[in-house]
Amino acid sequence: MITENVKHGVDFIFTKAAKANLVATAGDSIEVTALPSGKLVETPEKNIVVLTVSSYLFRLLTIFHINRDKGTEAYFTKGDASVDFFEAFSELGNMCCGAMNRDLGNYFPHLGMSTPYVLDSKCLPFLKELKPNYVSQHNIVINGSINLHGTLCMCSYAPIDFRVDMSIAEEATGALEMF
Repeated sequence: MITENVKHGVDFIFTKAAKANLVATAGDSIEVTALPSGKLVETPEKNIVVLTVSSYLFRLLTIFHINRDKGTEAYFTKGDASVDFFEAFSELGNMCCGAMNRDLGNYFPHLGMSTPYVLDSKCLPFLKELKPNYVSQHNIVINGSINLHGTLCMCSYAPIDFRVDMSIAEEATGALEMF
């Protein structure tokens, strides 16, 4: 069982982490809007990047739905053709989930995080096999033109309840360095 406090808290943690970590340049604008809750909505993106934060009590999949179109690729690779698009985006996704992991660490002492993996969006219907206790989806728009979606899929193995302090200011994170 996942309480309403947890649902609101996880969405808040995701939104805060996405706003702080998914932009390629600090001055870029980003809007993260929750889609109406309920069942999983099919999004238009072809690929997904999946990361997992896990504890003894739950597994939280963070799924970024993303297309490799010219504008999106140019944004995340900063126009550098030598940079792999999925590696560049996966690093930003990893930073976002790392921020979520740190925030969740305030409530759970033992957390692990996966490395990002890229899948075809045709894998999404199989999420129901995980029997999630909570699913939420978010529309993400960067600079008014880069569109992607985020899905949070939380499976609990025991009752979970915690309350996130939603007055917490956004924290500064490290800069992305491409090798």
